Amino acid sequence: MKNIIILLVSLVFTSCLNKNHSSDGEVIAVKQNDLKNEKIRNYRILEEMYNDSYFPPQSVDKVRDVLLEFCFNIEKRKPKNLDQLYELSHTATEKINNLQDDFYRNGSELETGARESIAMDFDFICKSYGFKADVEELISNRDW
Repeated sequence: MKNIIILLVSLVFTSCLNKNHSSDGEVIAVKQNDLKNEKIRNYRILEEMYNDSYFPPQSVDKVRDVLLEFCFNIEKRKPKNLDQLYELSHTATEKINNLQDDFYRNGSELETGARESIAMDFDFICKSYGFKADVEELISNRDW
């Protein structure tokens, strides 16, 4: 019985330590107000998509969460060059690629308007963290 309790406590402790990590492509829950960068905390992410009734808010929320996770990863990993930044942005872009079915199920899709809004926000995020990145390279692995 003592071993089971130790095992359970260990599992709970380990899961708490890893609450901001995901190796299976799952999006990490990050609150915008918890980010260190004041420009990002005060920015309305994906404003154009939220203002367009074509895009379901619950689907836009998922893209916003990916972008917030991208911000969290920049703050946590502190990329030292554009290659490291692009690695983070490509991971985020892949997660957005995986949301296309969610948009389809909700009568929408990631199309030109969404692409422009998402690209603008990737650009804003990178500039807010002091990077002069090529927007097309940031999202080069997109399929939207």
